[in-house]
Amino acid sequence: MPELPEVETVMRGLKPALESRTIRACEVRRKGLRAPFPKGFAARLTGKRVLALHRRAKYILADLDSSETLVVHLGMTGRMSICQTPPVPDKHDHVVITTDTATIVFSDPRRFGLMTLVATAAADRDPLFADLGPEPLSPDFDARVLAAALAGKKTPIKAALLDQHVVAGLGNIYVCEALHHAGISPLRLAATVQNCAALVRAIKTVLKAAIKAGGSTLRDYRHADGSLGYFQHSFTVYGREGEACRRKGCKGTIERIVQSGRSTFYCPKCQK
Repeated sequence: MPELPEVETVMRGLKPALESRTIRACEVRRKGLRAPFPKGFAARLTGKRVLALHRRAKYILADLDSSETLVVHLGMTGRMSICQTPPVPDKHDHVVITTDTATIVFSDPRRFGLMTLVATAAADRDPLFADLGPEPLSPDFDARVLAAALAGKKTPIKAALLDQHVVAGLGNIYVCEALHHAGISPLRLAATVQNCAALVRAIKTVLKAAIKAGGSTLRDYRHADGSLGYFQHSFTVYGREGEACRRKGCKGTIERIVQSGRSTFYCPKCQK
């Protein structure tokens, strides 16, 4: 599933085609994805101007001049592609949005994605967003906030960071990378993490580097223009089981364990 850097990259790629543009037409080719499209979905988009495009956690949000916000989640295999000419129809293309400058196609072979509309003024209180934690790249996410969120938690720190109530948008890949960057074992209990400042810095550093690299392309992820991200070439632990640790001076070997059904990669020598 695309994580925060991938979603941020897609959102930024969509901005020239959507932000400050008018939706001239919307074609919906099925009744829904993982959830049904809202009633009158195509009609409620057609003729509306996109005032702003932004991201919350792993969601892309387009604020419309109708006081509604289009919410998009890519799911596992969802893609949003920009086409300058009408695309050749494909069975996996489920929504086609035409603006005054381009055509945006939402395709999703496994249909685990989501497209819906919420009231802009009440978006923060919508069930999709009401319980989300702070954005990891925002000033609101700091050592004090993280320490308070981890206090009393008896789950491993990796599981705690994947909890969207603690911090929004983090996924398996970047939690593994951030924990290695901070030198913290994924097995350590969340409540026992002492240096939250270092962990916050590591999370921000890893996410910023991944966004700069255009995200990580592992399976289905591509940018809105069809190009690939390349942060996977900079992984220090993820997917590197049996390889040498890349931390300077460390002679450890990357190991893989399973936590809550997810693969965790770490160096047992330098992550404590």
